Amino acid sequence: MLSLLTEHPLFSALILILLDLGLWRLISSRGSEWKLLVRVLIFALFSIVLFNEGLNPMEPAPWADNVPLHLAATGLQIGWWLFGARTLTVLIGAVMMQRVGHTGRLLQDLLGAVIFLIAIIAALAYVLDLPVKGVLATSGALAIIVGLALQSTLSDVFSGIVLNTTKPYQLDDWISIDGTEGRVTDIDWRATRLQTSQGSMAVIPNSLAAKAKIINFSRPSNMFGVSVSVPVSPHARPSSVIEALERAMQGCRQLLDTPAPSVSLKSSASGGAEYEISGFVASMGEKRVVRNQLFDLAYRHLQASGVNLLSSNETSAAPQLSRPRALLESSPIFSTLREEEKDTFSQNMTLQTFRAGETILAGGEVSDHLFIIESGVVSVTLKRHGAPLESGRMGPGEVIGEAGILSDTALPADFSAKTFCAMYRIEKSYLKPCLDARHDIHDAMQALLDFRLHKAQSLTEETPVVAPKRGFLQWLRNRV
Repeated sequence: MLSLLTEHPLFSALILILLDLGLWRLISSRGSEWKLLVRVLIFALFSIVLFNEGLNPMEPAPWADNVPLHLAATGLQIGWWLFGARTLTVLIGAVMMQRVGHTGRLLQDLLGAVIFLIAIIAALAYVLDLPVKGVLATSGALAIIVGLALQSTLSDVFSGIVLNTTKPYQLDDWISIDGTEGRVTDIDWRATRLQTSQGSMAVIPNSLAAKAKIINFSRPSNMFGVSVSVPVSPHARPSSVIEALERAMQGCRQLLDTPAPSVSLKSSASGGAEYEISGFVASMGEKRVVRNQLFDLAYRHLQASGVNLLSSNETSAAPQLSRPRALLESSPIFSTLREEEKDTFSQNMTLQTFRAGETILAGGEVSDHLFIIESGVVSVTLKRHGAPLESGRMGPGEVIGEAGILSDTALPADFSAKTFCAMYRIEKSYLKPCLDARHDIHDAMQALLDFRLHKAQSLTEETPVVAPKRGFLQWLRNRV
């Protein structure tokens, strides 16, 4: 076998090509550096074998009188040009991936196409000894015909070059192209692929993306805009609506303080007025949750201010309820009371107000009354490692002090007014007999207490420290 290879170097060159193709398939993508090294070494060996045999790729193949040998030598010389073009494109691709990352793949493909075109023309000129000028003239005419036939495809290619140069978006960015919103998963020579929030894949041609209105939600990083439009009655006083929506805005902890969220009037007409709450969150995954929470808070704070959301049956007559009676009607805990029981309850509720920053219920204090928040925002603060930690914010309809009513215990949290707060107070002496008689209300209040205790425990418990792995190298460093 060795004698066959030494006596016939052309077989050795052919085996090197086959070996390169096999190893390129076998070596995994993780070992990209090894793949490059192997390819460069095999190409160097292939070049040495050809030049030692007298096969110069810059000249036509020898042995014109031996047709099979001449054809084999010509094929190997042409293969040298293509092999070299492929090796060069792989090296350029590796350098570009390190410098510009995945976004340079389109430019890499175009450079690879140009390099292969040069290699083919060089092989035609040097190996086959063809008149290159005639070939170029023919190929130029053919290129015009192909260009006219592939006009839309070429438009996508050149638009892709513009997008990769200007970089209005990159991989993993959340963008919107003409209303199609999603995360960028791939940018190739023809199209941009987005994964939408519904889990589907949107393929947008680069020519369309280059002309479209592009909104990049990931720029600047760690700041994503969120907004909620709230339609209200045209008869509501704007200052009351804005004040209620500002309290709703302060009740959402996920909104970033910088840039500060805001409330604005978008439009106003005889049919209604539309207000908008806008702000920013730290991650794209929070947008849906915050949008839902903001709308719920807006509804509750507007209702506490006596303002209703705009609806088609706004003009229909509705029974006028007192504010204590309306709170009981909307409360998830007391809504199961009968109508006459709600009327009696509302008559035994007294209004109490708190200024911003004032403590409503201190941590560890056993309450002898229950508060139902009528308006305002309440901040809930826990102690974690000796430092205060805001665990939540409360709004209209929520209750404070259930631990003292149910079990004469106290929660480990401080409840303080973040804004001006108005609350209705129900004394324990009046509420306790009702809980003993109505087990459904007792169970609902107990479930709320269990949830708050579990949340407080999960937020204040010690996080287990993961011990670092100590291997042989770490042991050796410690000894040195």
